[in-house]
Amino acid sequence: MKRIATIFLLAFVAACYSFAQQALWEKAPVTSPEVHADHTVTFRLRAPKAVRVQVVGDFEPFMADLTETDGVWTYTTPQPLPSELYSYSFIVDGLKVNDPSNVFRLRDVGTVSDIFIVGNGTADLYKVNDVPHGSLAKVWYNSPTLGASRRMAVYTPAAYDSNPRKRFPVLYLLHGMGGDENAWSELGRAAQILDNLIAQGKAEPMIVVMPNGNVDLEAAPGEGGNGFVRPTMELPRTMDACFEEAFPDIVKFIDKHYRTIPRKHARAIAGLSMGGFHSLHISKQYPEMFDYVGLFSAAIMPRIDKLPALYQDFDGKLSVQFSKHPSLYWIAIGKDDFLYEENVEFRRKLDRSGYPYEYFETDGGHIWRNWRIYLSTFVQKVSLSERRD
Repeated sequence: MKRIATIFLLAFVAACYSFAQQALWEKAPVTSPEVHADHTVTFRLRAPKAVRVQVVGDFEPFMADLTETDGVWTYTTPQPLPSELYSYSFIVDGLKVNDPSNVFRLRDVGTVSDIFIVGNGTADLYKVNDVPHGSLAKVWYNSPTLGASRRMAVYTPAAYDSNPRKRFPVLYLLHGMGGDENAWSELGRAAQILDNLIAQGKAEPMIVVMPNGNVDLEAAPGEGGNGFVRPTMELPRTMDACFEEAFPDIVKFIDKHYRTIPRKHARAIAGLSMGGFHSLHISKQYPEMFDYVGLFSAAIMPRIDKLPALYQDFDGKLSVQFSKHPSLYWIAIGKDDFLYEENVEFRRKLDRSGYPYEYFETDGGHIWRNWRIYLSTFVQKVSLSERRD
């Protein structure tokens, strides 16, 4: 009896191993997506029992029907796509699914989408090219203000390791609502952008610090002590001044543990959406901390009735900040962004007071395609090299 049980167990294990090997080595049923030489793109999905299949993505047309032949559904974009990093998903009989033939996908808050790159243009900055590469680390630090250990991503340029005596300027790069410390490195391609622009001589070598702007989360969902919580934009202490109040903890940690130039002229802060909001309020709250400020599709004021002290005296704090003559105050937004009018009003406020700033407007809305462009443009404008005041 024992022998029969052992044989049965061995057979079961062998079957599981065989299944695992088959699952591991099984080839994708079709090629999808296929980027053609003319920059049109073909999507394919093998789904012989489906009734209707659509592709939805951040390219025109934003939703399109696939046609079926022998169980394979196909769609080719009618026009070439501009060079960019794109995301998409399939909708099969009303159910959103990822492309089983594409292993490359990204999470944006609670949405997971497949991605692909159309090169020979803007998106070449988002590729890993044959240039010296910096390093990207996930770093834990203690925040005395928040009474918690928290995580951030830190990019150091290639020259950081090759020149161990050199000190470097720092860009603090902040994510949007629902994002985390992974957002700029994954969705924003920050490391690739910096590697490529530094190699081209269009941006100077700098450290880029990407903290988690959600004070209720110590790290990205699934990577902290609270386990596999579902990502959400509805966090209790969002844009309530706690993050801004605790921000000096991050700067002190970076200056202590990295070879920085711990001076205002060698620091920049920028962010998208909520991160732009944080950049605005942090930079005016600590006017001696940052010489370069970038607001990407920024929210301007919090959506709460009773303003915490840090958000009060908005005009007075702006006046103090601009009296310190920041080297660059840069505002960027898309024409279709839902925060467009809020930014128009903010620029009117700056204009009435005669505060100098640069404005950069693009097509499109509140999307990563714009924020990658804004980052690429902003880092070429900052000049953070060491100098003696």
